[in-house]
Amino acid sequence: MFENGRRYHRFREGAYNFPNDESEQEREDMKHAMMLNLCQTLHFAPLGDNPGNILDLGTGTGAWAIEMGDTYPGANIVGVDLSPIQPEWVPANVRFMVDDVEDVWLRPKNHFDYIHSRHMVMAIKNWPKLLKQALDHLKPGGWYEMQEIHHYPQCHDGSMPPGHPVTEYWGYVHQGLAALNVDFWSVLLLEEKMREAGFVNVSVRVFHVPIGVWPKNRVLKAVGLYWREILLMGVEPIALGPFTRGLKWNREQVEVYLVAVRQAYGDTWCHSHMPLYIICGQKPDE
Repeated sequence: MFENGRRYHRFREGAYNFPNDESEQEREDMKHAMMLNLCQTLHFAPLGDNPGNILDLGTGTGAWAIEMGDTYPGANIVGVDLSPIQPEWVPANVRFMVDDVEDVWLRPKNHFDYIHSRHMVMAIKNWPKLLKQALDHLKPGGWYEMQEIHHYPQCHDGSMPPGHPVTEYWGYVHQGLAALNVDFWSVLLLEEKMREAGFVNVSVRVFHVPIGVWPKNRVLKAVGLYWREILLMGVEPIALGPFTRGLKWNREQVEVYLVAVRQAYGDTWCHSHMPLYIICGQKPDE
């Protein structure tokens, strides 16, 4: 399905408000590379040498699932997404399915040893329901790990003034998604929601993803370079759905507005970052 010059998924049309075309797939793969560079690991939950059955929710291009398949050749990995955009040639222990993770899960309960999701705050409308399904379908002692970036710029040194165009932009994205029943800032509530769902041993790690090359640390400088490019590539595809569907702007209004946002990402004096939350929880042993 094409809308505003971009391709969107057709299965469960409108459930996900962002494109799935080739340029967006490239951006998703760049996000995967950035996350690996920053975190230096595919997961933080303690999986052991043979984690068994693994489910990747919102697998996207399948990059994470494929690397997990190579890392754990004895595991059985299933990636689920609304769009069939994954490659055909994958490890023998990796499979992909088109499905809606907010619908009824087809797998039996107590089936998975590990469930992983990443970059899902832009899509999920009912986190308590999703967490309940994850808990039900994990084996006792199994883990669910969420890796989510809070897409609102933070600044530690006061260099980002109030009303900065990038901050305003993300505020509009939040408002637009709220009108579409998606809480874009739900990452701030996920630790509590995970505990309420019945998970135990819940832990949270926070990484800071710089926007731009301002950090002195070599790794963070490289991560910041990647992240700024990812955000610049995403300025339009991220905005189009929330702005036109949620805020009822027209395409021309969006394009005119985004000119200043793109320019503002080049403000080298602005030392901003976005927090990355790694939230892990375990299903209690029976």
